[in-house]
Amino acid sequence: MYDTDDITREPEEISPPTNDEILDSYSRTVSGVAEQVGPAVVRVESRTQRGGGVGSGVVVAPDGLVLTNSHVVAAAERVRLAFAEGGETEALMLGDDPDTDLALLRAELPRGVPAARLGDSKKVRRGHLVIAIGNPLGFESSVTAGVVSALGRSLRSSSGRLIDDVIQTDAALNPGNSGGPLVSGTGEVVGINTAMIGGAQGLCFAVSSNTATFVIGEFIAHGRVRRAHLGVAAQTIPLPRRLAVATGSGPRAVRIGNVEPNSPADRGGLRVGDILLSVDGMPVDGADDLIRLLGSDRIGRPTPLAVIQNGRVNRVEVTPVERQAAAA
Repeated sequence: MYDTDDITREPEEISPPTNDEILDSYSRTVSGVAEQVGPAVVRVESRTQRGGGVGSGVVVAPDGLVLTNSHVVAAAERVRLAFAEGGETEALMLGDDPDTDLALLRAELPRGVPAARLGDSKKVRRGHLVIAIGNPLGFESSVTAGVVSALGRSLRSSSGRLIDDVIQTDAALNPGNSGGPLVSGTGEVVGINTAMIGGAQGLCFAVSSNTATFVIGEFIAHGRVRRAHLGVAAQTIPLPRRLAVATGSGPRAVRIGNVEPNSPADRGGLRVGDILLSVDGMPVDGADDLIRLLGSDRIGRPTPLAVIQNGRVNRVEVTPVERQAAAA
C-alpha cells in the first residue's frame, strides 16, 4: 500500500549554493593547487658578464629536471636555484631554445622536493581556471589565479621568431614570474609563463605544455631542438562542423597567419588565410600538432599537405628545411 501523504507531499526545495559556498570551492581549488605544485617551483638566478637576472622555474622530473624560460638563463655563465622549502644549488644547462623561449636545467634536488606533472594542454579550454605560481619582483612563492582567455596565440620570442600555440590568460604576471608554471585546477602544468604586456591589464602568456614536452624530448635526445621549418606562423582555430564533416577532419585545424618570403611554404603555394588540415595524411588538430609533426625526420623530405584554399581542399607539397638557430 502507498501512503497517500507521500503522493501529495510537495517535493523539498533544493537551495542553490550560496556565494560563500561557491567562493569556498574556488578557494579550496586554488589553495590545493598551490600546496601541491608550489614546492616544485624554484627561484632561478642567472649570472652573465653584463649582470644577472631572476626568474622562476618548475621541477618536472624527480631526477632534477627543471624547466624555465630561455630569456631567464640565456648566455648565463652560472645558474643557481633556490627551493621553496629552503636550500640552494647550482644548475647545469641541458638545453636552450630561444625560438620557444624554453630552457632545461638539471640540478641536485634537496630531499622531499616534488616534481610537477606536465599535462596535456590540448585539453585546456577558454574559461578554464588556471593558477600561476612564481617569484614576481622577488616575492617568492606568489600565487595568482585567473582563466584561460584564448588558445593558439602566436607570440614573438626574444630571437625574433614567433612562438606558436601560446596560451593567453588573465592570471596576473609580473617580472620574475617568467619560467614559472601555469597550472590547471587539477594540478597539472599546462603552460610555462613567458610574457606579460606592460601597460595592459590581463594580457599574459604561457608556452603550452605540449610544446614544452616536445622541446624536453629534443633536448634529451640531441641537446638542442632540431625541427623542420615551413616558414609560417600558425594559429589554432575551431573548424566549423560542416567543414569538419566535409573534409573528414577533427574539430580544430590551423590557420596560416604569416608566410615568410622564399620559405618552403611560400615556394609550395601556401598563403595567409589557408587552413591546414593534415601533414602527410596525419590530422593537424592544433598548432602543437604542427610543431610535433615537423620533427627532424622531415628535414629535406617532400611532404604532402591538405589545405583549404579559397573554399576548396587542395593538396600541396612542401619540402621543409632545418630551422636555423637565430643569430646571437
